[in-house]
Amino acid sequence: MPLLDGAKTESRTRSRKTTITLLAAGAFVLLALLVALNAFNTSSIHFLTPQTTGEILVFTATSVIAFLTLLALLVMLLRNILKLYMDQRSRALGSRLRTRMVVGAALIALAPAAFMVLFSFVLMNRSVDRWFSQPTSELRENSVRVVYELAHYAASNARLEAEAIAASGALDQSTSSAEGELRSRRITLEGGFVAVYGANRQGMFGYQLPANNAPRSVLPWLDDGANNAVPMRGDVYSDVLSVAQRSDEPILIAGDREFAIGIAATSANRLIVVGLPMPQGLSQTANRIRIGASQYWKLFRSRNRIRSTYLFMLLLITALVFFSSMWLALFLSKQITRPVEALADAMDEIADGKLEMRVSVDSSGEMADLVSAFNHMAHDLESSRHLAESSRLQLSDANRKLDERRRELETILETIPSGVVTLDVDGVILLCNRAFSALTYQLPDENPSGQRITALFPAECHEDIERLIRRSRRMGAAATELEAQRSGSILHLAITCARLELGPGRNGSILVVEDTTELLRAQRQLAWKEVAQRVAHEIRNPLTPIALSAERILRHLDRPTEETPAVMRKCSEVILGCVTTLRTLFDQFAALAQFPAPQPRPSNVNQITENALMLFSGRLEGVSVHVALEPSLPLVMADPEAIKRALANLIDNAAEAMQTSLLKVLTVTTSLAPDGTQVEVAVSDTGQGLTDEIRERLFLPFYSTKQRGTGLGLSIAAKIAQEHHGSIRAEANSPKGARFLLCLPAIETTAVSPLREAPSLHQPETKPTVTASK
Repeated sequence: MPLLDGAKTESRTRSRKTTITLLAAGAFVLLALLVALNAFNTSSIHFLTPQTTGEILVFTATSVIAFLTLLALLVMLLRNILKLYMDQRSRALGSRLRTRMVVGAALIALAPAAFMVLFSFVLMNRSVDRWFSQPTSELRENSVRVVYELAHYAASNARLEAEAIAASGALDQSTSSAEGELRSRRITLEGGFVAVYGANRQGMFGYQLPANNAPRSVLPWLDDGANNAVPMRGDVYSDVLSVAQRSDEPILIAGDREFAIGIAATSANRLIVVGLPMPQGLSQTANRIRIGASQYWKLFRSRNRIRSTYLFMLLLITALVFFSSMWLALFLSKQITRPVEALADAMDEIADGKLEMRVSVDSSGEMADLVSAFNHMAHDLESSRHLAESSRLQLSDANRKLDERRRELETILETIPSGVVTLDVDGVILLCNRAFSALTYQLPDENPSGQRITALFPAECHEDIERLIRRSRRMGAAATELEAQRSGSILHLAITCARLELGPGRNGSILVVEDTTELLRAQRQLAWKEVAQRVAHEIRNPLTPIALSAERILRHLDRPTEETPAVMRKCSEVILGCVTTLRTLFDQFAALAQFPAPQPRPSNVNQITENALMLFSGRLEGVSVHVALEPSLPLVMADPEAIKRALANLIDNAAEAMQTSLLKVLTVTTSLAPDGTQVEVAVSDTGQGLTDEIRERLFLPFYSTKQRGTGLGLSIAAKIAQEHHGSIRAEANSPKGARFLLCLPAIETTAVSPLREAPSLHQPETKPTVTASK
């Protein structure tokens, strides 16, 4: 996959950025170090106050390195500015953005930096003037003067106390009188001590002298501010005397106490040294005051140099800030423009169709996100192109297969003998095949598309077709048979309608129309042939006993005997029975041929079922009758008497089928079909059941499985169901036997109230068992 920038360019850029970062960090550290050293007292740092030649060389080398570092950074800055100027002249991509960022950064940095320099310099001048003002100088001089006067005052008090003790003359007398004099001055001594020396300057006795083993030192009062206490190694008398004989009035430090020393001589040439205690820490305080005053005068003499130094530092900081802002602006502009340049070049490549181009640029933050988003977009574009190419090939192949499939379907539709037509939701023809045009007597060059389906059929078929379409929309599929009169002949059509999904929110229908005229004619011929055979068979059966009975009567008439009357009576009964059978056969055949026209009206199926069951009240010997009638069934449009006859035939056949069964259970139920459009009446038995061959021929006229059956009962029931636009079918019962289901169309949105209790045979809803016995 091509990359816009190579690895060498990235390595070079990374190395340059690392070098610049290190140089900038070094310059910043040096500047911070200089600021910190000038902000604090650096006189105690030996390295910054070089004394020897080696220290001076090291300090000079460090300064030169710092200066060269700043100079290198300045050269790099100037180089980048010149390069930016050349890019601006050549109108390079991103140069104007870099120029604006550099100029903006310079302006933004220059204004606050200049303000900071001016404000800091003015503030520094005012601070220096305030530090070295006349009141401050006088305050420091007065503080030093107070310290010296306090020291002289303490020494004078000690000297006066010594002179007072010497003037009393008690010390020239006995030791006891001397000690009494010293004790009397305990208050004025304020916790101090007294040492008495003889003419030979040897210690005679003392009062409250410091311990001999306590560390002692002498602290002189010096104007140079040095605070050097000199340790003393002699005994307490010699140390006290040496301090008292000094002319600079030093302080004696014994342990943690400080004493001002005074000396006086008696008339007997004895020396009296008095030490008065000074306030705790007075010497340290006085010493600090002297040191502070000394440093103050040093700073006062170098105040102009301080101004120059701080001004130079401010200018240096300003220059560094300005340089840093310029360099930062250049650096940030490169961080922005370099990815932008790479993105622009990559976009040109992608515009030329090279979707495999990617951008490889070292960036961070939002620019890194932008580069990543661009690469992701390029990857998506490349993937989309591959996907589009693959989809195009797949679509082309799918279209080719669809065209082949469409041609196959068109060929199939044009070759099948059944008429096929598709309709929209309004019943308008969308497409039809050649067979449908032929069935509706359309010319080959005429296209019935755009016409309503009912316009191609006679007016008497319109309602049936519309009802069929509505029913298919509810149930998914529906079928019916129509008779249409064309050119003086009757055309029998079997129409099947199914719901068709034409698209989102678009529904329609598909109709399959078959011409069953010849099929029905053949079926009728076959049925009448079978009827003739069955009629001949059924007539031949009673004729044989009639002929035999007649021959027997003739024989007894020719030769009468005592048994002749009985034989003639018996033969006559046989003949009459056979004649009755023939009459019944003829009556049923006549009923099949000329069945009265039904008179349909809204009827309650449960009531009709109860009436049919009433016909068999007390006649079903040994049969358990189970009845379950569904309450709240919708009404049906039916002739109650005709439906009752059909149900009576079904119940009678069920009872006959169970004659040889050990378990005789007759079940009659009513229910609403799952689609809610039909009411179903089921008659079930526990007989021998039905085979597939019997089920196919069960509803043909004169077909019977009973020995003495006529075969007309079920065909009459099927004809009644057909006349009521319903159906009847036979199926296997569980666990054994047969189940006949009579289905009648329900009147839409009409329901009956629950039935009252049946007067006999069963109770609705509770499914009782009624057993009829002999």
